[in-house]
Amino acid sequence: MPEKRFKIVNTNSLNAVVCPCGTAKRAFTDDPDRVASLHVVEISQKSRAHYHRKTTEIYYVLEGNGQIELDGLRFDIERGSSVLIKPGCRHRAIGNLKIINVPIPAFDPQDEYFDE
Repeated sequence: MPEKRFKIVNTNSLNAVVCPCGTAKRAFTDDPDRVASLHVVEISQKSRAHYHRKTTEIYYVLEGNGQIELDGLRFDIERGSSVLIKPGCRHRAIGNLKIINVPIPAFDPQDEYFDE
């Protein structure tokens, strides 16, 4: 049988883990090719600014409104907003938000850095 080239995950069945932005349900982090992962994130008001040295992230706002802080600048975001965050950009989301985060390559906890 050929190697399976797909995977289906119901994010509703995943356990949420604490992350710098609040809580995240992370799919595809165990894929051996580590192409990308997908996180459904509930943003908390206590989100911490952080950055990645290797990872690019794409945020898509599913619900709510608030702000995104990118290298110290704040921008309003709302349902339907998309944000591309390149390696080295210090970032955090602020407000009552539910987002999809797509890390490329897949999320690696060793590639998460804080200034404080």
